[in-house]
Order: sequence, then C-alpha cells, then structure tokens
Amino acid sequence: MNGLIFAGLGLSGTDGMTVKAFNALRECDIIFAEFYTSTLTDTGTVELERVIGKKIKVLQRAQVEESGEIINAARTKRVGFVTAGDTMAATTHVDLLIQAAEEGIPVKVFHGVSIFSACPASLGLQPYKFGRTVTLPFIEGGYHPRSPYDHLVANKNDGLHSMVLLDIRADELRYMNAHQAIEWLLEAERKWNCGLLTEQSVICVASKIGSEDEKVFAGHPGDLMKMDLGDPLHTLVIPGKLHFMESYALVHLAGAPESVIEED
Repeated sequence: MNGLIFAGLGLSGTDGMTVKAFNALRECDIIFAEFYTSTLTDTGTVELERVIGKKIKVLQRAQVEESGEIINAARTKRVGFVTAGDTMAATTHVDLLIQAAEEGIPVKVFHGVSIFSACPASLGLQPYKFGRTVTLPFIEGGYHPRSPYDHLVANKNDGLHSMVLLDIRADELRYMNAHQAIEWLLEAERKWNCGLLTEQSVICVASKIGSEDEKVFAGHPGDLMKMDLGDPLHTLVIPGKLHFMESYALVHLAGAPESVIEED
C-alpha cells in the first residue's frame, strides 16, 4: 500500500524516536531524510540504517522543496520521511503534507521530541510563556540582518521568553556556536540600541539538548563569553518576565546568578 510517513527522530541517538515511529519506518519501501533543518546528535545515517533495517536517502534542501521526489515515490510506494526533532516543525514539511493530501496519498505523522519543548523543560521555563522563535544567521559579507533583533525586542517588551536557534550549514559541517551567537546579539545591541541586552541581562545556553552530554547554563553575557559552553548544537534563550519558580530553576539547574531570584 502506498502512503507517506512523517517520523520525527527526536533530538539524539537512534533510540530517540517513538516505538510507533520505529515500527512504521521498518514497514516502508523507501526512506528519505533531511538534516539541514536540524541535526541529530550522537548518531549518523549508517547507524540509523542499521537500527531500522532500511537504506536511507539523505536529501538536500532543493531536493525536498523543488524536486517532487518524495511525492512521486509516495504515489506508488510506502515512503518514510525522517528528520531530527519533529518533522512538522518546519514549513517545508507541512507543504509536503498538503501536497500529499491534495493528491489523495495516505499520510501518517509520528511526532518526535522537539527542541521547542525540550529546551524550556531542561531550563525549567514554562513553554507557554515563549514568544516568537528567531534564528540567527551567520554574519557574512558584512550582512547583519536586523529582523531577528527586532523580534527579540518585541518579545522582551511583551514579557515573553525568546528561543534563539542558531544557523546550521550541514552541508559544510558549520554550526554557529553559543559564543558566536552572543556576540551576534551584543553587536546588534551596539548597532540598534533598543534595550534588548545590558551587562546585567541573563542569557540561557543549552548544549546538545536530549543527549547524554546535555548541558545548560545561564549567566550574564560577559561571563558566558568566558565559559566553556559545551559542544554545538547550541540553543539560546533570552528570558522575559520570570515566574518565581522559573527564577529558582535557572539558579539551581543552569547556574544563573541568584540576583534573578531577588529581582522577582
């Protein structure tokens, strides 16, 4: 029977997917994957193939968005499409879901653990208090876009937490690290001076969330720049208005200065 299976692999390792996703993938005729949206830590395609028992074809962005290869295959075969995290966290994948529905191709989604839920949980922050998520791109050729900074300022003005995703160039094996991201934000503050950060602001850094090597930190920008913040993949959080339980969590889970408790 034909169809299209979307399966989130979770955040780390070959055992991060649900049992339902694992069983569904083992029944697929073809499995495609993309890792440009997010990278699965502590494993690779070879390990996934060994565990699932199927060959996996890794696609680049243009192949997913433009080639039609996934939909074409799903017309006659049972096709799996896997990503790190949750497959429905990217608009490209929702577009695939719509295309399949328009053509009457049976679709099933198996959700995976996502950075959008795991990062707040590891820091002890309440997920419903987050505003718009932003992504920081590498500064190249002097291009330093203002829109991420403006969205972060808007979140802060509304008292909301901000999750900050960092640029991934999987094809080049380049991953923006936390130090680069903090410097990106400090440079933006120097340029546009809208009050996002001061020397006493608290920034949270999450390293390799969901893996055995997960680490979380919270501190002032200058202090974080001097610290070993673990290996990428990194995610940043700029806290908004903290509930007192969130303040205690940042102090005791992430090493935030105790002044964040006094402020609340």
